[in-house]
Amino acid sequence: MTEHAATVRPRPPGLAREAPAREDPARKSLARTGLARVLAFRTSLRVARLRHWLAGKLPPRARGRMAENVRTAELAGLAFAFRARAVAIVVVSLWLLVLVPWPRDLYYLAVAALFFVLGTVPYALRRHRHAWAIKLVFTVLDVALMTAAIIVPPPAGLGVDWPIQTRLRTPEFLYLLLLLGEAALTYRPLAVLWTGTWIAAIWSLGVWLVYARADSVRFATVAHDGRLSAEASLRIFLDPAYVGLTPLWTQVIATGLFTLLLAIAVWRGRGLLLAQVRSEVVRADLARYVSPDVADALSARAHAGFGAPQTRVVAVLFADVVGFTGMSEDLGPERAFALLRGFRERSCKVVFRHAGTLDKFLGDGFMATFGGLDGRGDAAARAIACALDLQREIDAWNAKRTTRGAAPVRVAVGVHCGPVVIGNIGADQRVEFTVIGDVVNVASRLEAATRELNGRIVASDCCLAAAGPEAAAHFTRALPLTLRGRLQPIVVHVAE
Repeated sequence: MTEHAATVRPRPPGLAREAPAREDPARKSLARTGLARVLAFRTSLRVARLRHWLAGKLPPRARGRMAENVRTAELAGLAFAFRARAVAIVVVSLWLLVLVPWPRDLYYLAVAALFFVLGTVPYALRRHRHAWAIKLVFTVLDVALMTAAIIVPPPAGLGVDWPIQTRLRTPEFLYLLLLLGEAALTYRPLAVLWTGTWIAAIWSLGVWLVYARADSVRFATVAHDGRLSAEASLRIFLDPAYVGLTPLWTQVIATGLFTLLLAIAVWRGRGLLLAQVRSEVVRADLARYVSPDVADALSARAHAGFGAPQTRVVAVLFADVVGFTGMSEDLGPERAFALLRGFRERSCKVVFRHAGTLDKFLGDGFMATFGGLDGRGDAAARAIACALDLQREIDAWNAKRTTRGAAPVRVAVGVHCGPVVIGNIGADQRVEFTVIGDVVNVASRLEAATRELNGRIVASDCCLAAAGPEAAAHFTRALPLTLRGRLQPIVVHVAE
């Protein structure tokens, strides 16, 4: 050690220990503020999730297109409920024409028309920002109108002169339960619970008002000591002015149980709807990265070991933009990117139109397969039709490019078919669904051979034979060709 180095000397026995350094108050305040913000954020997140769950909406992370799809399904449910309501009104109106004598049936037909109007208003406003609040309000009006039509007699001169108490003995209460069926078609458990609650409440109020009338006969007012003979009880029961609460309790309990069971069924149905929407959104997102048929198969059979290697006869198509490297040099990065995007968009449209699988993009080209997933026997015919359709699409595109002074695009296509191994290949972290086999190499060589053969499409003889005579009519030349890396020549057909 040097003479300038610090030395540690023992503390004399009589000296006190040094006081610890005080913590900075500003640092403590900053730490408390950060902790408070974290707790506040977590609390607000839980509250938001609870609020959305109680409202029957999607949680915050499931918004976007899922919410739009659910909204579309709910609007479709409202439209279907309105149509079902209209059909029910027509059926009931026809039944009233048969059951109710003239002119009393006009009164009930007017009530049916008003009931239809009450359903039309929320249907017309179903896209309003407060559409559900409007629907719930009109549900209360529906229950009130139907209850009044059942309990209140028609105007004088249209109805029979029977006591109002007799109207509680008819089975028309069942019409109120039709409103529960309409609510169930909206995919909203809250709508079912709301409807059932108001049915029980408004109907109970109507029955109670009749029960409380001075001219109503009740067991409670006749049997003061609670004892009546069987004959006296029957006489009271058959009195036209008699009103009992036992039927009311039965109706309320049955309505409550029916409402609860129906709400649970709708809740489960809504869960299936959300699961279906989530699956559709995932499939749509997956289709942006893989071919739509692969996305469908993966969504449908992911649990069954999708992608297990298997041998199948497929048709393989390779397409490439001829001279894209030189065009990119003249166009610049932005225009070259636009050109490549336009080619890929049109290629995807054509391949998917013929139920093909877009295996991969290869720079300025792509590889597509046919018959790898669907197992149909027309893979070669669809591949040849796709190649011809792709050239027609490129010709239409070139016509538009020529009008604005852009250079035309030439696309070379090679098609071959045969047995391949199809399935997943790669590591656990990254898997690719593709085809492996000599057919792929031959199709790639046929696409490259279009330059020396001066053709737009080159197809192998076996592929064209499998496609049929209609496809062969579009090819003008046939010749043997020795492909690079192969010893034996194969017969190919050229379309110019």
